[in-house]
Amino acid sequence: MIEIRTFRDIIRLFFIFKREFRWALIATVILIVLGAFLLPSRYVSESRLLVKPGRAMSTVPIEYSDRQTLLAPSTQRDPILDEEKMLTGRPVIRQVAEYYLNEVSDHSEKNGWKLIKFYIKKGVSDILDGVRSVLVFIGLSEAQTPLDRLASKLEKQFVVTHEAGSSVMEISFTWDDPLIAQLVVNKWIEVYQTERGKKLANDSLYGFYERESQRIAGQIAADKAKIAEKLKDIDGMSSKEKLESLSDRINKVAAQRAEAYALQQGLASGILSAGRNAGDLPQEVSKERELSLNPTQQDLKLKLSGLIIERLDKLKNYQDQAPPILELNRSISALKERITEEKETIQRSENRVPNELVTMLKRSALERDTRVSELKAQMIAYDGELAKLKNERQRILAIDPALSDLERDLSVAEKNYRLYIDSLEKARIDRALDNSRISNIAVIEQATFSPARVFPKSLMMLLMALPAGCAVGIFVIYICYLSDQRIHDGGRVKHHFGVPLWTTVMEQKTGASAAVSASFEASIYRLYSQLPLTVLKEKGLNIGITSSRHGEGVGYLIGQFQRILSERGIPNRLADDECARPGEIVLIDASALLSNQAAFVRLKQADLILLVVEARQSTVPVVENTLSILNTAFKKVDGIIINRRQFEISSGLLSRISR
Repeated sequence: MIEIRTFRDIIRLFFIFKREFRWALIATVILIVLGAFLLPSRYVSESRLLVKPGRAMSTVPIEYSDRQTLLAPSTQRDPILDEEKMLTGRPVIRQVAEYYLNEVSDHSEKNGWKLIKFYIKKGVSDILDGVRSVLVFIGLSEAQTPLDRLASKLEKQFVVTHEAGSSVMEISFTWDDPLIAQLVVNKWIEVYQTERGKKLANDSLYGFYERESQRIAGQIAADKAKIAEKLKDIDGMSSKEKLESLSDRINKVAAQRAEAYALQQGLASGILSAGRNAGDLPQEVSKERELSLNPTQQDLKLKLSGLIIERLDKLKNYQDQAPPILELNRSISALKERITEEKETIQRSENRVPNELVTMLKRSALERDTRVSELKAQMIAYDGELAKLKNERQRILAIDPALSDLERDLSVAEKNYRLYIDSLEKARIDRALDNSRISNIAVIEQATFSPARVFPKSLMMLLMALPAGCAVGIFVIYICYLSDQRIHDGGRVKHHFGVPLWTTVMEQKTGASAAVSASFEASIYRLYSQLPLTVLKEKGLNIGITSSRHGEGVGYLIGQFQRILSERGIPNRLADDECARPGEIVLIDASALLSNQAAFVRLKQADLILLVVEARQSTVPVVENTLSILNTAFKKVDGIIINRRQFEISSGLLSRISR
């Protein structure tokens, strides 16, 4: 666990993992040097073929190209790709492999380092053959002939490309001998041209198209005669037009019938509504009525006025709550209620006549009933016409499938006839071109002989060995940094473990002449500055110092801490059965917590528990385990002390970095 904050911390990584960096650098340099001298040499032979434009660029049989299921636009299709597929096809590769095995052998003179590399290559090949035989025997691999293995190897080393928009195919073949590479490329081009001519030539194609075009012409004549008979049966120019005419007439008649039916339903509903309304209305209505004021109500109003006047007179002699006044109030209220119950006017006479609305409804119902009878007669006529039209349509539909099949067969036959006629002319041209041995492939650059090897670049590899080794070493340092679980400093202790860092004690040189450094003294004094002095004066302190394992410096730190306390005049002693007195500090040595069961007994009386972690030795999982044990047992850990912290960077380098 290393905290990276400055460039100095990055340099620390180099000194921490200096051994890993050194081994990675040495291994990388050795591998590159061995590769520069031992890797097999590779030489390239190149050639160029020109694909001339014209009809001969078609590289597939003509009978397939005329019936493509998917035709790509000419602006997106590159015809040179077809030539490249044929050039790298399996038939061509197998013939080249046979030529290599039968006629090509390595007769170049080998001496010195070349001879050593030759025997090394031969030994590796024998080992690979033995491994391959074992894999075949146990069923993990399939048996292959030497020809198949050579063909696969040739295919991997042979590359053909072309630039976008260019008609030149660029051929490149890489092999361990420049002369053999040149011979293989020449043979490859020769086999390709021979195979291409065989695939494109087809002497029977012209006769086939001629016979098929005559057969299709007879089929077209027969189909036309059958179609004419079917059209005579349906009495029309085509079944589609006849069906459309009948369907249009059926739709119109159906629409008229639906309209008449809807009108009939509306009239029937109107008749029922008129009958109901006529029954609900009165047969007679009042023509004249004579009304007058209600005499009873008028008499009551006169009595109410008298009582109100009487109440006003008595109010001159009585209070509002006097019994006479209350009796008058009740009488006035009773008269008002009685007045509201009586009607203001009453009918004196009435003149009644027959209801004109009832008479009008009865007349309208009679007219609608007559209209309903007319609509029923119209619907019967519509139904008869619809039945005739549907029967006629059914008869034509029975004839239509056969007629449609004949028309479809005729359309397909005419299309095929046009294709056969076009292809017949193309086949004639192809036959003439094949007879004249005319091809659109031209060799514009013969296979080259290049004695300069393309791999390995030994000089470049030797020059780049040291930089590459440094890069690999830096990468190894980064991997070690990611996987390192050791605690090197206290930068992230509180963030990672959740326990405060009390101090970081620097590594102190041992020996009689070794002087105590200022940083070491400061780290020990920081322990004193962390103590709760108020608790120390009132109760005293029992401080337990523990560690995960032996040898992490618990006893040494206790001795140095006692020295500082003595210098400060604070009474202190090592733990015994007696607890600390006010103003006194008792130090408890509980090292090796994970292997020493007595440490738990010693820590029971501790007021503060401090965990000592040895820098560059203690790991994060071990410290986490120890902290979890302490928290489980005592429910607290007051602080962590990082012991034997080292400055990995030399003081001279640090001073130069500071400048």
